[in-house]
Amino acid sequence: MATQTAYKADLEDWTFHGILPAAAYARLFISALVVPHGGDATPPRALGPSAILPAPAGGFMAIFIVGLLLFLGVHSTRIFADTWRTRMIARIGEKPWKGIYSLLSLAGFVLMVWGYGQVRGQMPLWNPPAFMRYVTAVLMIPVFMLFVAPYVPGNALKAKVHHPQALSAKLWAFGHLLSNGFLADVVLFGAVLAWSILSYSAGRRRDRAAGTVYPPGTARGTIICVVVGLVIYAAFLLGLHRWLIGVPPL
Repeated sequence: MATQTAYKADLEDWTFHGILPAAAYARLFISALVVPHGGDATPPRALGPSAILPAPAGGFMAIFIVGLLLFLGVHSTRIFADTWRTRMIARIGEKPWKGIYSLLSLAGFVLMVWGYGQVRGQMPLWNPPAFMRYVTAVLMIPVFMLFVAPYVPGNALKAKVHHPQALSAKLWAFGHLLSNGFLADVVLFGAVLAWSILSYSAGRRRDRAAGTVYPPGTARGTIICVVVGLVIYAAFLLGLHRWLIGVPPL
């Protein structure tokens, strides 16, 4: 009967294989709009013809898309090329693979976040109803709990869903698609949603093929996930989101 080796590999993918501390990576990931835009913040450009991307912004959009493709592409090796990944690790060694993987992931992430910051709020595709930001805010509550679950031993979230960070990304992306209608928003959240669905499905297939069994969760581990998730969520609502992103969450 297999252990959780496959799952640990997924967790390493999410944490740049240990080169960046997990907490720092979580902060980077969450800072990319974990909580929706809202409140009385004024978007960079109003809805209308003037919101069409100006020529300089087209270059920033290209940088954003290149970064997004690089970041998600690197994180898709276990989805589309798991056998090739295994061969490469055997050929060049685990540490060199982790180093290359981490550098490409970091480069893609920096380009993605920076490019998105330059073009967000431009070229509206649809105008979400105002109440949608509250729907998104509610959906974000389990996002934090699921995101921290892999780091808390013996919790029911990991025991139940097996790949909680992929599910966290899925909820994060879906929630933000509901309340953000600009081009960059749809590209970012739509791409992450598609990737997270594929990643979660691939992880479950690997588990079934390997006969991976996850130990049952304990009350202590589950409570820690819930409490930590709620604390982080409250921090974003009470000011962390404004500090990181520049706009209030609601």
